Amino acid sequence: MKTAVEELSPTRVKLTVEVPFDELRPSLDAAYKKVAQQVRVPGFRPGKVPARIIEQRFGRAVVLEETLNDAVPKLYGQAVDEVDVFPVSQPDIEVTKIDDGEQIEFTAEVDIRPNFDVPEYKDVEVAVDSAEVTDADIDAQLDALRQRFATLTGVERPATSGDFVVMDLRAEIDGKNIEEQQASEVSYEVGAGSVLQGLDDALEGMSAGEEKTFRTELVGGENAGEQADVIINVKSVKEKVLPELDDEFAQLASEFDTLEELKQSIREQSRRNKLIDQVVQARDKALDTLLDKLDIPIPDSALKAEVDARKHNLEHQIAESGLSRDAFFRLYQTTEDERFAEFDASSRKAIKVGFVLDKIVKAEELGVSEQELTNFVVRRAMEMGVQPNQLAQHLADNDQLTLAMVEIVRDKAKAVLGDAAKVVDSDGNEVDLKAIYTEINGEEVVEESAEDESDESVEAADQADDTAGKAEDKPEA
Repeated sequence: MKTAVEELSPTRVKLTVEVPFDELRPSLDAAYKKVAQQVRVPGFRPGKVPARIIEQRFGRAVVLEETLNDAVPKLYGQAVDEVDVFPVSQPDIEVTKIDDGEQIEFTAEVDIRPNFDVPEYKDVEVAVDSAEVTDADIDAQLDALRQRFATLTGVERPATSGDFVVMDLRAEIDGKNIEEQQASEVSYEVGAGSVLQGLDDALEGMSAGEEKTFRTELVGGENAGEQADVIINVKSVKEKVLPELDDEFAQLASEFDTLEELKQSIREQSRRNKLIDQVVQARDKALDTLLDKLDIPIPDSALKAEVDARKHNLEHQIAESGLSRDAFFRLYQTTEDERFAEFDASSRKAIKVGFVLDKIVKAEELGVSEQELTNFVVRRAMEMGVQPNQLAQHLADNDQLTLAMVEIVRDKAKAVLGDAAKVVDSDGNEVDLKAIYTEINGEEVVEESAEDESDESVEAADQADDTAGKAEDKPEA
């Protein structure tokens, strides 16, 4: 087989592949067997029709077509490996020559990852946030904890922002009641920012037993987007009462006996979380530094696929929300055009990031062990709330194990970047990521090969990520 490459653009090539007919022999034999199974010839059992009878009755062209359908995709894959290009789209393949018994020729146009060199990433300087835990940090977490244990107490006064009201709502259009736009005993925090425009303003100053009507645009149901009169009837007004910060609260909200013990636990967990943040920031900023130095052309097909995937997810979110499009975007304080512009920018960056990390994976000869793949599946299963064996089977059945391995090695490549960088915090102090891994893992870091070090740092960050949520929630135990 001989392959020639023509560069059509920095992101697209045309492969011209010439294949001697002898190399088609396995596919030709398979084609005869397949056709023999499909045709019915008197005097022969299915699958037992000789090749010469098939050609006499149905023609050589039928067999050749089946042969090419089987052989060309495989030959294309071999050609790609032979010329060392990295396709990012499905190829447009055309068989341009069939010289029966001698050779065939086909062309394949395909978008590829453009050629570029990754800049030197050793000792790239990046700045991360300080890991110092302040009293303000402790107070913020204690306040969040108090919010979770707050109680609601009824009050005999008009509602104000931050109060909770229990209310009945109904909507009318031209005096006609809209059945699906009714709700009873709804609890709502005044000032929370309802997608039903005007609700917060209407509730401000209302007392229990009062009724008020305001005009607004409906955000869901068959009448979404129409103007309607919404009638609200306030049943009760309650204010949020936070518990006192004392030993009794510590016992209520955690496994600790005293407030000081609770504060110490929060301080330790805050430090751990800040160390985790330093690792994540170092990796992200080291990668961003490389990206800023590179002007990589993006293949149109790859960009379209990435943007379309984001748009598809958006449509699913809107449908699941039950809101009108206008109400959905209003809820997230954006517009459809702004969201689409974000999709374009984020898709371009995601593709660029993938190109760069894949280059580093190859340069550092990073791989995925069976244990790393198992750990990845177990973590994902925990996040999704499913059994690991179920997720593993799903990935295998849908040919997604390769995508999982790509994600793992790209994470390892980011770890390589972070570890190679010169990291300082916002106070100008040098940050030793390996010391952070040691503190997180509780064990010494052994200096080994680049891949072993990246394995260890990725594992440390994964363990840190797993404990981050627990650290936040620990006081509730």
